[in-house]
Amino acid sequence: MSQRSLNNELFRLNGNPTLGQAFPQALQHVLAMLIGNITPPIIIANAIGLPEADKILLTQAAMIIGGLTTLLQLYPVFGFGMGLPNVMGVAFAYVPVLLTIGKTWGIEAIFGAQIFGGLASILIGLFIGKIRKFFPPIVSGTVVLAIGLSLYGTAINYIAGGSVQAEDFGLPKYWLVAVITLIVTLTCNLRGKGYIRISGMLIGILSGYVVSVFLLGINFGKIGSASWFAVPSIMKWGLEFNPGAIVLMILMYIVQAVQTIGDVSSTTIGGFGRQAKDSELGGGIKGQGLMGIIGAIMGGLPTDPYSQNVGLIVTTKVVAKKVFTVVAAVILIAGFIPKFGAVMTTIPYPVLGGATITVFAAITMSGIQLITEQPMTYRNKMIVGIALAIGMGLYMQPKSLQFFPQLVRDIMGGSPIVVCFLIAFTLNILFPAGAEDREPEEDLVPIPEAFAIDDEAMETREETV
Repeated sequence: MSQRSLNNELFRLNGNPTLGQAFPQALQHVLAMLIGNITPPIIIANAIGLPEADKILLTQAAMIIGGLTTLLQLYPVFGFGMGLPNVMGVAFAYVPVLLTIGKTWGIEAIFGAQIFGGLASILIGLFIGKIRKFFPPIVSGTVVLAIGLSLYGTAINYIAGGSVQAEDFGLPKYWLVAVITLIVTLTCNLRGKGYIRISGMLIGILSGYVVSVFLLGINFGKIGSASWFAVPSIMKWGLEFNPGAIVLMILMYIVQAVQTIGDVSSTTIGGFGRQAKDSELGGGIKGQGLMGIIGAIMGGLPTDPYSQNVGLIVTTKVVAKKVFTVVAAVILIAGFIPKFGAVMTTIPYPVLGGATITVFAAITMSGIQLITEQPMTYRNKMIVGIALAIGMGLYMQPKSLQFFPQLVRDIMGGSPIVVCFLIAFTLNILFPAGAEDREPEEDLVPIPEAFAIDDEAMETREETV
């Protein structure tokens, strides 16, 4: 087979590129998702106050569930999975709800609620063709914006040292480490090229980590005590089925299904030049639900497609399943090595805060971008504004619900994301869009010019790979 034919294999879904061609492409995706995958379990473990051994187990489970979910999405089983290239991992979007549940009822309530959330996700996937119209950009964008805004407090808390109760909270050296991490991350993302650009967060964290060794000091003892190989612990924390936690998790899975629709659609438009099929959207959402249930048993938190990896697919047009099979294999191998998890848990709070604030900012701006896909008429402004006002307002003043039943306080006062979703969703149905609220032919979503397939450009790309 000629070199040109081999290069063509990267751009075909069922192509068969050589391992030498597939591995560099896979490495890009691993680097792009790595920190995003291990940071949420570390944040949750720290917030709940889990011991170091449990932090390592949660990190290990995050890698394994990320690899398994990626494989299921690549190779569907009984309709579970989208059959498309994507990289799955533990979702930042769930962090606010997970923190609420974990702090209120404990980690066992997270995993108990996750089972019900997974079942709800499977139901959504089964009926996605009929309910897709109820989640226009004005609703999904409001939810994504609320997710980003609700995460800022976590970022600042980490930048300042991680614990408000600590006497050294807010020390200037913590801020210095965080700012260095942030500047390096932004420099790589905005000025870097190739691997440097897609690995900006990883490079920023490595830089902050080195500075922390001298300014903050890092305890490496737990790395030496961690084993080289271990299988995940089944039912390590058990399951608790708390009604408030279950409702919060189900609503969050509904919210995340909306974001998954966007990510899968971006993959098909950018990678294949077409709209996503209902079977692909439904399969992807069902796959997430199934893996959420499996994750609850082995300690893996909820997953979703990583937008940064979708961006890589759109940019490179590399869609061969073989590339993403290699990605899943690398992630899985790392998950069976506890020493890897131990190294990850030594990352200081200010380093995590300085790096992840870029992710939270990106989530916020993605929400704004989604919202503005529809005309900013008075109706649309009110849906977004009222949803955010009530959702964020209740989050800031939870005592305003003190005379309501406990379940209402847990749901409405625990997470602004859930409240924003419920209000935006309800208002969108109660006040249907009029002619002035619609884009011309809004039901026909054109392929953006940037995503259009250019045969001549493709030929040039293939010759240079």
